[in-house]
Amino acid sequence: MNKISAYFKDSYQELTERVTWPTWLQLQQSTLIVLIATVFITGIVWIMDFSSNQLLKLIYGLFK
Repeated sequence: MNKISAYFKDSYQELTERVTWPTWLQLQQSTLIVLIATVFITGIVWIMDFSSNQLLKLIYGLFK
């Protein structure tokens, strides 16, 4: 039981004293980068989905 309490005590100490937290500006910049990357990757996936859908419609249309 002593090891568990020491673990939580050390974890709290590390979070409050040793971790370097980002500033508000750094957090905003990181969030904006993630948002832009998410929109970009979503667009790529949408284009791939739309293209494969159209290609499959064309292929299936040949066999009617």
